[in-house]
Amino acid sequence: MRGNVISYIQMCQKEGVSLQRGMNFRLKGRHSVILMSVRPNSPYRDEIRDDGAVLIYEGHDVPKQKGVSDPKSFDQPQRLPSGTLTENGKFHQAAQEFKAGKKGRDIVKVYEKIKTGIWTDNGFFHLVDSWIENDGIRNVFKFKLVAVESVSDELAAVENVNQHVEHSRIIPTSVKLEVWARDRGKCVICGAIDELHFDHIVPFSKGGTSLKAENIQLLCARHNLSKSSKIE
Repeated sequence: MRGNVISYIQMCQKEGVSLQRGMNFRLKGRHSVILMSVRPNSPYRDEIRDDGAVLIYEGHDVPKQKGVSDPKSFDQPQRLPSGTLTENGKFHQAAQEFKAGKKGRDIVKVYEKIKTGIWTDNGFFHLVDSWIENDGIRNVFKFKLVAVESVSDELAAVENVNQHVEHSRIIPTSVKLEVWARDRGKCVICGAIDELHFDHIVPFSKGGTSLKAENIQLLCARHNLSKSSKIE
């Protein structure tokens, strides 16, 4: 569920693989998975735009290896020396094929690191665009993803281009950090420290905002479910 606080081990268990890299294209033939961060010391320049509706994700660097002491001085690779597409290349190809009308939108699950050992499930996104831009030193890949609700996981690779989807929002990292510190990493109702969720006090569908900490609180799974039942 979007907004759930999750550990790295829980992420791996949920996806059924060891997530040792930040970009994972169509895991087991299902949705893709990316790991993001917009913290000041993050290795890549990921961005959240349009009040949390759009994510601009930066591609990944050439691995640090013999002859590559500083990956940031090399163009981000689209292909391996063997000619096989890198994860950058796979995501880029999928985005371009969607833009050309050759296939549906790829579905991407996004997890965000907000603090050491603390991740959040940012939910599902559609991969809708990609491009290569120069950052002043080298060429990097950029991927545009749009937050959505109610997508089909198993049919991720064949989503209909014209299918209507409900757009969604994610809570900005700065707000999550403020709320986490304010609520001391505990459910505000019972003080539980596990199965936590960043909850909208006034739901987005009812005019609530994701942009202010005053409208966000930490709830455990039990109390989040209880609140959802009352709203419905």
